[in-house]
Parts: sequence; C-alpha cells; structure tokens
Amino acid sequence: MSNALKKVLVLNGPNLGRLGKRQPEIYGHTTLKELGAMCVGWGHELGFAVDVRQTNHEGDMVDWLNDAADKEIPVVLNAAAWTHYSYAIYDACAQLTAPLIEVHISEPLERPEVFRHTSVVTPHAAAVVAGKGIDGYREALEVIATKLDKV
Repeated sequence: MSNALKKVLVLNGPNLGRLGKRQPEIYGHTTLKELGAMCVGWGHELGFAVDVRQTNHEGDMVDWLNDAADKEIPVVLNAAAWTHYSYAIYDACAQLTAPLIEVHISEPLERPEVFRHTSVVTPHAAAVVAGKGIDGYREALEVIATKLDKV
C-alpha cells in the first residue's frame, strides 16, 4: 500500500450540528467541531484520512453517500432522524460497497419514542454502534479498520 491514508467519511445528519447544545443529557456536551477533531485523530491513528461532515439537508447526504459508493469509500453514518424513515438514505446506503458502520450516540432501542426503534440504515450496515456516546465514533472507525484488515 502507498503512504497515502485511506479516506473514510464520517457523516452526520440533521440536528447533529447542535451537539453540545441540544439535549446534553442525551447527547453529551461535546460539540460537532470537537467530535470532528477527535474523529480525525482517531482515524489518523488507524491510518485513515477522516472527512467529517454534517448536514440538515437530505439531498446533500444522499449525494455524499452516492459519491462514497462510486469511490468505494468506507462510511461511518449517524443518519440521525433520517435513520427511522428515509428511503432515500436507505437506497443510497444500499449502493455502498465499502464498509458502512451505523453509529448512534444514544441507544435508539432504549428511547421512549417508538419511531426510533426502526432503522433503514441497519440492513446495509456491516455493524451498528449505539449507546456509547461520542466514543461510539471511535469504535466505528476501529470496526472499519478491522473490516479493511488495517489493524
């Protein structure tokens, strides 16, 4: 392998730009900027060039997933609310050929809202990491490393 780091996308859906402010009792006090820096550092330790993105616009997410499919880029995806109903996200995830790891800061299955108990991402994910807070992103990157025989 060349000295170039393998690219990995860490994609975050709606309202995750409010990390650190939105319901810290559920999502913690770490901001998206801080999470991004941590993901870049964790990724670098694993031999990855991590690109962290967040959007509140579903079309942007679909475009990013389509690009990842075309370029065979592994993805860590926290689709947030889209997890539970977006068939556009479902279809985009279905096209991925590199590992897709679904991540959630909280554990959706333990949340009181029944709609959170369904995921359209899970059928396409190589693994799901949920309920581990921000550290779940680190674990998701480690799972990708294992899937790519990088560890």
